[in-house]
Amino acid sequence: MRAEYDFSKGKRGAAIPQRGKTRISIFIDDAVLDEFRARAERAGTGYQTMINDALRTHLAESDRLLTEKALRQILRQEMPEYLKDLKGPGARAKPRR
Repeated sequence: MRAEYDFSKGKRGAAIPQRGKTRISIFIDDAVLDEFRARAERAGTGYQTMINDALRTHLAESDRLLTEKALRQILRQEMPEYLKDLKGPGARAKPRR
C-alpha cells in the first residue's frame, strides 16, 4: 500500500449516475414523511418512490391553476359542512352570502 495517493484527477458525485432523476434536498413536514414511510412499509416499497408517484399523480390531475373564483366556490361548498362538524351533532352552520 502506498504512503500517499494522488486524488487530483478524482471526480465527485455518484459512481453510477441516475438517468431521469435529480438528487435534491427539500423540507417535508414530519407528519407527512412519517405517513409516507408507514404506507411504504405496509406496501413493501420505498417511501421516496411513493412521494414521487404522489407528486406525479397530482401534476397529472391538476392541469389548471386554482383561481380565486374556484377557491371561493369550494369554500362556499365545504365550509358549512366543516363548521357543522366543529359545532357538534345537531348544530347547523348558516352559509354567508
